[in-house]
Amino acid sequence: MSERYKTYEGGLFFVTLTVVGWIDVFTRSDYAEVFLESLRFCIRRKGLRVYAFCIMPSHVHLIADVDDGLLLAHVLRDLKSFTAKRIYELIETHPQESRREWLLYLLKFYGRPHGQAFKFWQEGNHPLDLKSAAWMRQKQDYIHQNPVQSRLADEAHHYPFSSAFPDCGVPLSEFL
Repeated sequence: MSERYKTYEGGLFFVTLTVVGWIDVFTRSDYAEVFLESLRFCIRRKGLRVYAFCIMPSHVHLIADVDDGLLLAHVLRDLKSFTAKRIYELIETHPQESRREWLLYLLKFYGRPHGQAFKFWQEGNHPLDLKSAAWMRQKQDYIHQNPVQSRLADEAHHYPFSSAFPDCGVPLSEFL
């Protein structure tokens, strides 16, 4: 197996979590809130440190690491597992979900080849090791400008599902 996209203890990584089929799930704020709630839980209870993040309609970018003795891949696995189940349940029950049948069909479709009832997240996180402060800042700028480039906001600090938003509600770690 390739060593290119793996995390290791003590590393700081830029990761991307992508919804299967690049489905625009996070256009509904309730689903983004589930992700934010789980992110906060992982920060409080699982040793996750987040330096920057942005929830786009079909994917999430993070700059993150974990406390010593832990592996980022394990925390991300738990984060993805919980959010997949919770968002799927919410899609099933959300009173305003006009795309319910379509979303559930696609999530089941992507789960079938894996012998799963449904699949929400694509495999892997494509972690990129951030070895320099300059690269960390470059990736942080990329994350914060992603909603601007996608025309979801006029300015980075106006997009509510990003660490650029002043009241994002996620306790962020400081770059050293």
